[in-house]
Amino acid sequence: MNTNTEGRGSLLTFEGIDGSGKSTQIRLLAQRLREREISFCTTMEPTDAPVGSVIHQILTGRLQADARVIAALFVADRLDHLLNDVNGILHQVKAGTTVIMDRYYFSSYAYQSVDVPMDWLIRANELSSSILRPDVHIFIDVNPELAMERIDRNRFQKELYEEVSRLRQVREKYYESFERLKETERVAIVDGNRGQDEVAQDVWEIVQQYL
Repeated sequence: MNTNTEGRGSLLTFEGIDGSGKSTQIRLLAQRLREREISFCTTMEPTDAPVGSVIHQILTGRLQADARVIAALFVADRLDHLLNDVNGILHQVKAGTTVIMDRYYFSSYAYQSVDVPMDWLIRANELSSSILRPDVHIFIDVNPELAMERIDRNRFQKELYEEVSRLRQVREKYYESFERLKETERVAIVDGNRGQDEVAQDVWEIVQQYL
């Protein structure tokens, strides 16, 4: 591992149902990278940019939208996240920075395909995947009932998809999308039902391969 920023950086994405512990694992990974003086940044989807802000309002119930509209908004927010001139992740990776991202297009495949055909979602996100495909998608797999317990314990307000029946469907859709795209996407599955330190060690062993 090194901090050389002259070559291409890495893109490491974290996926999982709500309550899977992604945020905690990203924080612990960032701490490891910081200790090793590895150039990195963290980011997430939906973003805080204009389109992403509309999505946040929908997820928290302040706005209403059809499932097809929500899916299209995620596509637009993702492209802006990739390509905007201020802090686009394509620029970051080209500059040699390791980008750690909380959710990318697999989240669209899993969450939106409960209501929108997965074929359409994959086609709609082909531009994003062709612009920047992650070095690895790290999927923190957790039992939906455990995830719901974590959400109930830690969240002041639930979001749109945070119901256990929905989380079960989303988890199934994740695995369906992994199978469909196994020839083009590199996915590493980590058991998230364990303690955070055990999960973090598995994540670190995966990440070291791509720095």
